[in-house]
This record gives sequence, C-alpha cells and structure tokens, in this order.
Amino acid sequence: MNIHEYQAKELLAKFGVAVPAGAVAYTAAEAVDAARRLGGKIWAVKAQIHAGGRGKAGGVKLARSEDEVGAAARALLGKKLVTHQTGPEGQDVKRVYVEAGCDIARELYLALSIDRATGRITVMGAAEGGINIEELAESDPGKILRMAIDPASGLSPFHARRLASGFGLTGGQATAMVGFVSALYRAFTELDADLLEINPLVVTGSGDLVALDAKIGFDDNALFRHPDIEALRDEDEEDPIELEAGKHQLNYVKLDGNIGCMVNGAGLAMATMDIIKLYGGNPANFLDVGGGATKERVTVAFKLILSDPNVEAILVNIFGGIMRCDVIAEGIVSAAREVNLHVPLVVRLEGTNVELGRRILSQSGLPLIAAENFEDAARKVVAAAQEAA
Repeated sequence: MNIHEYQAKELLAKFGVAVPAGAVAYTAAEAVDAARRLGGKIWAVKAQIHAGGRGKAGGVKLARSEDEVGAAARALLGKKLVTHQTGPEGQDVKRVYVEAGCDIARELYLALSIDRATGRITVMGAAEGGINIEELAESDPGKILRMAIDPASGLSPFHARRLASGFGLTGGQATAMVGFVSALYRAFTELDADLLEINPLVVTGSGDLVALDAKIGFDDNALFRHPDIEALRDEDEEDPIELEAGKHQLNYVKLDGNIGCMVNGAGLAMATMDIIKLYGGNPANFLDVGGGATKERVTVAFKLILSDPNVEAILVNIFGGIMRCDVIAEGIVSAAREVNLHVPLVVRLEGTNVELGRRILSQSGLPLIAAENFEDAARKVVAAAQEAA
C-alpha cells in the first residue's frame, strides 16, 4: 500500500525526521490560506498522486506570492498528471500539498528497501539526488551506495557515517546524518514498510538535513497490525480491478498484455506468464486464486479478468492439489454464464477431481478450448489471442 507525500511526512515527523512545514489543500482557496498560515516569501505547490516523477511532469510548482500559489493550485487540481510512473493515462490530481520554501544548498538521495535477494533491509544513497536519480542509477550505478543491514544487529552508526562520507559530509552534518538515518530505520521497521525513499534529502544553507520529499510503501500483509496506516489508504489512487480483487482475497496484478491468466499458486502463475511470453504472447495480468478458493471467488476472478478491455483471450491453468478441479470448473461455468464471454477461453486442468472438472466443462455447452498440457495451453491461447487481435 502506498500513501501520499504529505501523509508520509506526517508519519516521519513522529519519528524525529526533519520535514518542511506544509498543509494539504483541495481547492485553490485552501492552498492560498495554507500559504498565508505558513508564512514566508516562497512556497512549493505539489500535486499529490501515488507516482514519482512529478517534478519533471510539471507537478511541482514554485510560487512567490499568494496569487501564484492560487494559480499553481488551479493549474494542478482536477487535471491529469502524466509521469513516467503513471503511464500515458496519467492520474487525476485531487489534492495539492503547499509547503514552505527551503534554502537548498545540496540535493542528496536516500532510501531504504527490502533486498529480495538477501532478505535484508538495504540502505541506498547517492550524493546526487533530485529529479535525475533514475538516469544516474542507469548511467553510473557505481555512484549509488548500498549497504545491507544484518537483521540480528540492526542499523549501526557506522552505516550512517559511511553514507555521510560518501556524500562528502563532515563534522556536525555527519553527526546529523547518524540521527537522520537512525530515525528512518526506526520508521521503516516499526511501520512494516517495504520502501522508504527521500528524494531529495537536502542540505540547507545553514547545514541542516531536511526530507524535502518522502515516499513510503507498506507491506500489505502487515497492515492488520497498523489500522491507523490502513486508514490512510486512498482508493482513488489504486487500480479499480486490483482493489476489487483485494476485497475478495485474490492476488491480482494488472499488466499491459492481452492474455488473461487465472492460475492457482504464485509459482505456477509466474511460470504461466513465462511460457506465454516464450510462445510470443503477452500476459494481461497475474492472478492467483489461491489454494483454498471457493466457487464464488473463482467466479469473481473470472469477472475481473473479463473487465479488462485489453484481454483478447484467457488461459485458465489449474493444478488441483488443495484446489479441486471440479470447483474451478464450476466457477468457470458460473462466471461465463453471468458475463458476456466474448473472448476465446483455453482451459488446462490437472490434479484432484480432474476428470469431473473436465466433464463439467465439456457438458456446459460453452465454447471452451481444452488443452492437453502446459505447453499445449500456451500455444493455443497465444494463437487464439493473435487471431482475435
């Protein structure tokens, strides 16, 4: 789960992380009032969406008067902001964050994430932060410092001092970096985050360290421990299909292909997408119905796939272990009869009650394409999608 920048800063401030003063606004009038209350002579008006790259896309505007604050808010609110992370469809801006100006001397980059290869929290930093950090990571990855944190000992001051050295910070600034990174690490672990990114982390003219931007992503599986964080969820920022899937305990991730996939088990789902790619197709989604799915959940899963207008063929690939093939078959038949099945449907069933499942499908009267095995299923669904395109 992701949250907005202003929400992330409110959380970080509770852990002692220095952030600029700011206020969220839903109208231009509220933005002007926020600037007036903040005081000063310069403000940043920032679009609040769950995507990076806002600065490059015109989603962060500097204002040097209250009139400019209002104009900036009007230019952003109600508009679609298209960044490299939103895709061409963009995201609607429904709120802005008005922030007091900051005396920026340097821009750094600092982040914590989970390294899936090592299973450890990894601290990353770069002496060149800001809007071009992606280009830096691609063109000169050696400039990105990385440190894996041993979970047994946790973060130590030497980790932060190493960062400070890499950033060229000395004296009081190096000492401040120890406290800054320690606060971020506490926030990351105590909030069950899976990403915490500060870009840029600025060194002010007076030498202070301030989180000028903040992004936090949370482990969905840990949200039951944090109802206060779950309350920050902005459903308008989430894919509606993924949101509906979550309500039914389905693991669904939308992709940009045209072949819908319904599979039981994450490993088999990944293998299914791989073999579709191998035979020249493109999966439209990852969808794991789980090992204990009911007929009703299978029906919902089928409807979710068909709700994607890009889907031109569907592959149902089930290995019945805990999940029985006859339950899957009943769900397929039920869903196909409730919705307009307008695309080819390839079904491969193996495992528990497979013969019963196949009989249910063959007697349904539905125009299904039966597959003998994994490879046969991939070939048939790719061919069907190509014919439908």
